[in-house]
Amino acid sequence: MAPIAKKSAKGKGPKVTKKFVINASQPASDKIFDVSAFEKFLNEKIKVEGRVGNLGETIKISQVGDGKIEIIAHNELSGRYLKYLTKKFLKKMQLRDWLRVVSTSKGVYELKFFNVVNDAEEEDDE
Repeated sequence: MAPIAKKSAKGKGPKVTKKFVINASQPASDKIFDVSAFEKFLNEKIKVEGRVGNLGETIKISQVGDGKIEIIAHNELSGRYLKYLTKKFLKKMQLRDWLRVVSTSKGVYELKFFNVVNDAEEEDDE
């Protein structure tokens, strides 16, 4: 019979702090994307412990520079969830046909335009 490992005390592990950046400077400079409305959307929609609007001290959302939003989470928050919410906002604002969310590095997401110019040139060649 194998020995049973004892569970540690109720104290949870060290606090996890994650930093995410959503860079929307390119569409914001073209006056297509409203960064402040997106920040408000994230404040309203991010779920903490299964409840919307329960950010408290665990998650801080702030606008940094021109078109960048910084999310600092002191709990488990996945980048995929932020990407999902960003796509949801784009769909709501009817921008999903022109913009896409791309992860440029760990914890950094960027909104980029679809490359429509090359498609138009290819159609002219045919």
